[in-house]
Amino acid sequence: MKKTNRWAQAIWGVLILLFAGLIYAWSVLSSPFAAEYPNWSKGSLSLTFTLAMSFFCIGGLVAGLLAGKVKEWVICGISAVLFLVGFIIVSSMTNITQLYLGFGVLAGLGAGFAYNTVMGSVTKWFPDKKGLISGILLMGFGIGAFIIGKVYAGFLGSFSWRQEFKALGVIVCAVILIGGLFIKKPTEEQIREYVPAETANKAAKGADFKTAQMISKASFWLYFVYAILLSAAALALVAQASGIVTETSPNLAAGTIATIVGLISVFNGIGRVIFGGLYDRLGQKKTMLLNCGLYLVSVLINIAALNAGSLALVVLGFIFFGLSYGGVTPTNSAFIMDFYGVKNYPVNFSIINLNLLLASFGGTAAGVIYDKQGTYMTIFVIMIVAIALAIGCTLLIKRPNEAKNN
Repeated sequence: MKKTNRWAQAIWGVLILLFAGLIYAWSVLSSPFAAEYPNWSKGSLSLTFTLAMSFFCIGGLVAGLLAGKVKEWVICGISAVLFLVGFIIVSSMTNITQLYLGFGVLAGLGAGFAYNTVMGSVTKWFPDKKGLISGILLMGFGIGAFIIGKVYAGFLGSFSWRQEFKALGVIVCAVILIGGLFIKKPTEEQIREYVPAETANKAAKGADFKTAQMISKASFWLYFVYAILLSAAALALVAQASGIVTETSPNLAAGTIATIVGLISVFNGIGRVIFGGLYDRLGQKKTMLLNCGLYLVSVLINIAALNAGSLALVVLGFIFFGLSYGGVTPTNSAFIMDFYGVKNYPVNFSIINLNLLLASFGGTAAGVIYDKQGTYMTIFVIMIVAIALAIGCTLLIKRPNEAKNN
């Protein structure tokens, strides 16, 4: 019997996440806000990104709870409308509360709805490549920030940022709305087409954990803390990336700054595919330790860049940081499927993503620290401590006993 073509699902999934991932372009999208409203501090602006990450998690959780009860196209439709309304509000804002509502709350929720629906549906088509497909899908989510950020910055000379936000809202709404019509979960028969024999044997023994069972395991909480630590470190840098570039080279044009900052997104996307594939080959522990090591290298390069005032080192540091941050998200997905099974993946995955509710404060904290100290060095020192703690969590994680009574 001929196998169902699952790669069409992957293509539509990547396209949706490419546009839903524009919330990660915050550092570039927010530059005109800072110029038009100079009284808004770095800390208050960074809170927008924190809200976006927080409501992204909430949207993902709601989408996970709706999975199986509501068609995928309905959830994607909700995401599309949230993005449209949120961006229209931002395009006409006159105060920071409207920015918080439009970008932080509505766009954040929209991204969460699209993200969980695509991940929860498309990954089920790839039981034999859970790390790789997670990386491919999440590459789209990460690299979208670079592409959209570049287009946004490139058109600022011809159009106002308000006009661009309206246009972005319409485009994102249309892509998610149309793409959502094609996203569907596979049937049990279609899943079995791709399940390797050894995986089928494990599944037969009962490898699926309900959410309540999952959160009762020490392995879950150790990984949850690991994800918080590394994600907070990454989001702290993402929120302040433009400022770091400007500090080393204050005369750079806005387009050049956007390109350099966008390298984080580009290599974030590449890192997601690399680490997704590595998880399939190396397993959980080696992949997580390798990721921590790459994080440490990236932080040390960025410290050297600021000390030397070297733009070249900033570029190198951003590349390494993008690769290391890219390793976290596919590991989240692969870890949940690997340790707790596929059956309850949509909800379990949304639970592990709640780490961003706490991690998102990394960006706000970085803005507050900079406002008070006028330097990024303290931020990087805190990142090193976070990486050391993440290594400790990794070494303590043990595979849970098989689930019972599912």
